[in-house]
Amino acid sequence: MSTEKESLSMPPWLMLAFAILSEVTGTTSMKLSDGFTKLVPTVLMVICYGLSLTLLSLTLRKLDVGLVYAIWSGVGTALIASIGVLWFKEPITAIKIISIALIILGIVGLNMGGGKH
Repeated sequence: MSTEKESLSMPPWLMLAFAILSEVTGTTSMKLSDGFTKLVPTVLMVICYGLSLTLLSLTLRKLDVGLVYAIWSGVGTALIASIGVLWFKEPITAIKIISIALIILGIVGLNMGGGKH
């Protein structure tokens, strides 16, 4: 029997997706803050990191920590690397592409390893 509080909560995979998007927005804002010299990106960074960690913590109530953290950090890293190349015009190299592919393979491997879903 679920409580009213549980029935109103967001599904854990959706919460994790929002945690990742918040972390990526926070990291992008950190870059845009120019060493914390620009107020709006700095404030946005703090808010997004706080939201991301809150959502990550709530996700851990329902899903395994190893899987959740691998997905959160891995997908976040892959997205930030992509944003760096596409938005900030950072160079793309074969080693970057291979590394991102290895991150994704690691996440898939952890997901296939079992656990609560």
